[in-house]
Amino acid sequence: MTYRNNTLTEALIKKGVKIPAPQTVEIGDEVDPDRISGDGVVIHSGCKIFGRSTLILPGSRLGYQGPATVENCQLGPDVMLKAGYFNEAVFLKKSSAGSGAHVREGTIFEEEANIAHTVGLKQTILFPFVTLGSLINFCDCLMAGGTGRKNHSEVGSSYIHFNFTPNQDKATPSLIGDVPRGVMLNQPPIFLGGQGGLVGPCRLEYGTIVAAGTINRKDESRPGRLIFAGGGKGGNIPYSPGTYRSDKRIVSNNIIYIANLMALSQWYDHVRAMFIGPQFPQPLLDGLKEKLTMAIDERIKRLGDFCLKLPDAVAIMKDESNSHLQQKKELQANWPEVEAFLQSNRSREEDTGVRDKFLGKIALAIDQHGNDYISTIKGLRVKEAQLGSSWLQGIVDGLVEEALNRIPSYQATSHIS
Repeated sequence: MTYRNNTLTEALIKKGVKIPAPQTVEIGDEVDPDRISGDGVVIHSGCKIFGRSTLILPGSRLGYQGPATVENCQLGPDVMLKAGYFNEAVFLKKSSAGSGAHVREGTIFEEEANIAHTVGLKQTILFPFVTLGSLINFCDCLMAGGTGRKNHSEVGSSYIHFNFTPNQDKATPSLIGDVPRGVMLNQPPIFLGGQGGLVGPCRLEYGTIVAAGTINRKDESRPGRLIFAGGGKGGNIPYSPGTYRSDKRIVSNNIIYIANLMALSQWYDHVRAMFIGPQFPQPLLDGLKEKLTMAIDERIKRLGDFCLKLPDAVAIMKDESNSHLQQKKELQANWPEVEAFLQSNRSREEDTGVRDKFLGKIALAIDQHGNDYISTIKGLRVKEAQLGSSWLQGIVDGLVEEALNRIPSYQATSHIS
């Protein structure tokens, strides 16, 4: 180990960080010790900490079940990363990850979101209390729902979000719940049963239950539905790689997903920013916004890659109807305009009057509940929460409508209402 690494370790120990076996811990030269709290932080044997932007707040614990590598992550208070690899992700208060975790860029754990052992995440956003079991691959999706630790959305063990297609594209983000209502922490939970899977891009409404062992391939916009698989017969049919027969749904679901992320960006800018304090300092908010920007960049890029494949698909799909071929050509020709619209509307505000009225309600709630985010949001009256959802849904609807106006043949039923 370098002298610099020893110096950093010693500096952290002097601050109060508990490092039981300092000679087994590796800390990158670029790590800023001022961004690691000395109050209740524990770094166990075999841990590695890298990255200039790494932030570790009081009470967080690394490597309790095995070595943990943390690189350019931001950890809020009382976060527990038990073992695994964590890169370019943010973890809010009391969130946790079990051993064998593989959490990569663009991932957000909001308050008390947690995963058990051997879970892979990338470009994944988990709202407060969302729980994932073990042996799960759940990249490229946003999951909301639930009202607390005893009433939360959950994904059963051995679950897969299928996010890579036979045509080798990843325009496959799934919206499990939504942003406008999900941020209010007042919606019924969603349950995805173990030994199953979700084929992206997919949208599921609050209250949906997907039975264990079910592979779900369809959107469900009705609340309170149970989805289960039968003993369906197999098949063997001709298939030409590079063909797309559901591109209308793929495009609309991607645009709706992107619009939800942009609404979440406004929530972070205006609502989360009101809770800046010792438990939620500015660098933690900066980490949230950075990871959300990564997520938006990723989704626009992946949708663009999908659109660029369509000329080849048109050449292959000679049996397709003329209207479908024209539809694909329209998307190919107009994608640059759609992309420019999405890029230039990342900070879409919509009805600022509704927003400001809602922010006033938040300010009053903070006075009543203190500066605790969860208590404040859960303490909102029904009409106050509806006001906030209306503001955010207006952002989503406006973005979706204007984006699809640029590709008229792709207009369809828009958001889940």
